[in-house]
Amino acid sequence: MSPRPNGHARRFRPSLRLAAATAVCGALLGASVQPAQAGSDREPPRGGSLHQELRELVERPDGPPGAIAVLRAGDRTEVYRAGVADLRSGRPPRATDHMRIASVAKAFSGAVALVLVDRGRLHLDDTIGEVLPGQPTAWHGVTLRQLLNHTSGLPDYSASQGFIDIVSADPRHRFDSRRLLEFVAGEDLAFRPGSRYQYSNSDNIAVALMAEAATGRRYEALLRELVNEPLGLDSTSLPQGYRLPVPFLHGYQIDPQDGPVDVSEAVSASGAWAAGGIVSTPKDLTAFIRGYAGGALVSERTRREQFRFIPGALSQPPGPGRTEAGLAIYRYSTRCGAVYGHTGNTPGYTQLVAATADGRRSLTFTITTQTSLTVNPDLLAQVRDVQEDFVCALLRR
Repeated sequence: MSPRPNGHARRFRPSLRLAAATAVCGALLGASVQPAQAGSDREPPRGGSLHQELRELVERPDGPPGAIAVLRAGDRTEVYRAGVADLRSGRPPRATDHMRIASVAKAFSGAVALVLVDRGRLHLDDTIGEVLPGQPTAWHGVTLRQLLNHTSGLPDYSASQGFIDIVSADPRHRFDSRRLLEFVAGEDLAFRPGSRYQYSNSDNIAVALMAEAATGRRYEALLRELVNEPLGLDSTSLPQGYRLPVPFLHGYQIDPQDGPVDVSEAVSASGAWAAGGIVSTPKDLTAFIRGYAGGALVSERTRREQFRFIPGALSQPPGPGRTEAGLAIYRYSTRCGAVYGHTGNTPGYTQLVAATADGRRSLTFTITTQTSLTVNPDLLAQVRDVQEDFVCALLRR
């Protein structure tokens, strides 16, 4: 597909700063929205049909300029792509292009924590009060388990007015990532810990801080040593600034009047950190989710705890089929079977990574614009249908 007729995408403008306030790991929870039901009679699509479905996404007036999906079954890899990685060059997306992975980063912080649990450095029932006594007293009873499955009740720092005001005024503001919870330090818990599910970006900031406190090591070092190196992730990083390594998939905000606006480097990653600041590639994400969902990093004992699921608990954005939340992982039950992974959205990008429970079959799915329950939900509905067809194709292999 050639670049869109409106020509080169414009760079990020001050008038789009308010939209950038949603940059930290995706839209806030829309708990009343129900996920699509599994059980459709649609047949799993053939390869040519999958290509066509991606083309239909990028051909929508409000659709992404680019899309790429990587299916891997055993040693066989298939790459599907449509549109362009960059409207200026017109080159196609590649599996080695860097991109913001948004809330998929929560699976990485979950991996760090679960490895430390496996090694006895942390325990799932450790509380904030025991590990992080400097955090607000009202939060002290929250456990690591509740942080990992979003039943903590911690108020979401990214929804605080103070945080939104800073990002709206300067999307590239450099935060002290280890102090992000201070934006909500004066707030009580939203509910009694463990009593219900509510997605909160604060949870994974607290997870990373607990990992640091338990080891005396910086989270970035733990991420590299416990996850990236064991799984061979050579192109995955956690930056503090707004620059992306080259080459990268350009992310766009689709302006109804003026078309795509390039927001790839509009926002500092420091305001997302362990909840959504990671940069990776489709190739690396394939290796990550195969190892993470397949249990390569932890013992079967720890994995059994991770795979205790909360029915109806949505990832943000919802993925294909019905969703249930485990410990930093979701089960997506489609009409063709279940896969395990995580989703994410941020200005310029929407992500899904998923794999079978044995890690032998995996899917990474990226589009280069943001969509969620609150940001273009109509596009999200089509994206989820396409994702489910890719899952069906994966499970058929």
